[in-house]
Amino acid sequence: MFSPLIKELIESLRCLPGVGPKSAQKMALYLLEREHQGADRLANSLREALDKVGRCSSCRTLTEETECSLCQSSDRDPKKLCIVETPADVIAIESAGTFDGRYFVLLGHLSPIDGIGPEELGLDRLEQLVLHNSVEEAIIATNSTIEGEATCHYIAELLKKLNINVSRIAHGVPMGGELEYVDGNTLALALEGRKTL
Repeated sequence: MFSPLIKELIESLRCLPGVGPKSAQKMALYLLEREHQGADRLANSLREALDKVGRCSSCRTLTEETECSLCQSSDRDPKKLCIVETPADVIAIESAGTFDGRYFVLLGHLSPIDGIGPEELGLDRLEQLVLHNSVEEAIIATNSTIEGEATCHYIAELLKKLNINVSRIAHGVPMGGELEYVDGNTLALALEGRKTL
């Protein structure tokens, strides 16, 4: 039904998260029929980003510089380190506007089934970063999945040997959430992570 180039465009768009066959088809046809200028800009931006964006030499987030702006900033406290799974997690924490330390991006979580061990997460680099910056506090902000929890515990044990304070971000009831609609696991985590008033 579609020519080979249109089929390839549709299949290429399916690599995006949450994009199925119908959505990919709709996007491809929209770009080809109505948005030539936008499609050209998208293609150029994507090519330039693929060519120029790499990993920060310190925290491993995405940047086109050798070291990202957060690691270069003198306003950031190098003695506080937040450990996250992905660059998107850095953006999420930064949007809260309360953390003034630096980051380390694991680029995943421990998953022996997928062949992801401590080496793949760069835990040797994490250890070097902690020692080099004389980090005093490490906040582990991995996802609250089985793999995220396993990764958290592994890193906590590793960092405790270096005599620094290690904490885990709290998990629990979202702001504006009503208890009757919150799942049991979230409530259990909220109860475990309670703090004295």
